[in-house]
Amino acid sequence: MNTLIRSLASLVIVGMLQHTALADDAATSSGGSTLLVRNATVYTMTRDATAPLKGTDVYVQDGRIAAIGQNLTAPAGTAVIDANGRALTPGVFGGLGHIGLEEIGIEQTTGDFAQRLGQMRPEFDVTLAYNPESMTVGVNVINGVTFTLLTPASASGGSLVAGLGAPVGLDGSAPLPARIMFVDLGGDANDLSGGSRAAQFMLLRQAIVEARAPNLVMVHDERLLSPSGRQVLVEFLKGNGVFVFDVDRAIDIRNTIKFAREEKLNAVIRGGAEAWRVADELAAARIPVIVDPLHNLPDSFDEVGSTLQNAAKLRAAGVIVAISLNDTGVDDAGKTRQAAGNAVAHGMPRMDALAAITRAPAEIFGAADRFGSIERGRPADLVLWSGDPLEVSSLPELVVAGGKTQKLESRHTALRDRHYERVKSGTAR
Repeated sequence: MNTLIRSLASLVIVGMLQHTALADDAATSSGGSTLLVRNATVYTMTRDATAPLKGTDVYVQDGRIAAIGQNLTAPAGTAVIDANGRALTPGVFGGLGHIGLEEIGIEQTTGDFAQRLGQMRPEFDVTLAYNPESMTVGVNVINGVTFTLLTPASASGGSLVAGLGAPVGLDGSAPLPARIMFVDLGGDANDLSGGSRAAQFMLLRQAIVEARAPNLVMVHDERLLSPSGRQVLVEFLKGNGVFVFDVDRAIDIRNTIKFAREEKLNAVIRGGAEAWRVADELAAARIPVIVDPLHNLPDSFDEVGSTLQNAAKLRAAGVIVAISLNDTGVDDAGKTRQAAGNAVAHGMPRMDALAAITRAPAEIFGAADRFGSIERGRPADLVLWSGDPLEVSSLPELVVAGGKTQKLESRHTALRDRHYERVKSGTAR
């Protein structure tokens, strides 16, 4: 039995090593600046794309996509990869989470995504804690994840306004200038709002009054915001930012739509377990929804109407849908592909599901000039897959992020390689 286990482990490890070799060769020969991928099935994921381009080449020069077509030529010395018809997609969105903000969930000292100051602090900017050299970055890049949304979390002792986050590329670069405000609503936020969801919009409206008309607040009035908090909120109220409301129950979503309309906010719904019930209203208000297509078992009374068809029903109504797992843990970011595949299995059109993990989140969060599509002149953001990109068994054979070919190495692969050497030497137990 031990011999059989060692043999199976060896086969798995050898297969994984073969998948990393292609990207390593490209990174070594091209330095990540010039590359020609031949004969790929290219999912450009542009707005007008209705199907992939078969037998298509993509030429990357100086980190940007220089040409897309058939039978392209490239200068001598260009790294050339024959895709043999395999899928080439934009890099995958890692969802709303804590990549680079947390190393391991069971060790609290490695988590920098929540504040417990006991006051509403919309100026809390979680991007200041982002570590581009975090082990969690490399682990997700080798799964084809090239960008994510740094997301603060509401925590006990904090506020229903969690703070600010931003999109970031997992190529070692800094977070993008765009800032996103996160607000927690519904039953989960009751302990942050005096024990009742009825107080949540009351508190938000008071904060808005403080920001827009600070002179209305008298000397002895209880203030919710600091001066810097008012300044940040004012900029968002001018339309210079996006509010992400974490809310699930249909009536709470409907109240959020009304609140966003009255206050003229750029709103996005996150979670939205019962969003399908108000799909037409969301579409009319042009409010995107970030859903988890793997979620259909209610965790609370806010999610009684959860369904695996949520994403499909929202898209059918014309709602812009992006995909992110409800679990923000760093170990789950690579599962957005699985979630997209699950959405397809329950009625979401395939191209819509791919858009939900590429173009849609990039557009929603102001990063479409960097991520989410394969277009001439754009920075190269590419993944070549061993098989169907929505199959969990498919692996990246090439990842280009920030215009640079990435070595498919991480702490996980280092541990894998060490075990592989032990298998070869016969010392593995």
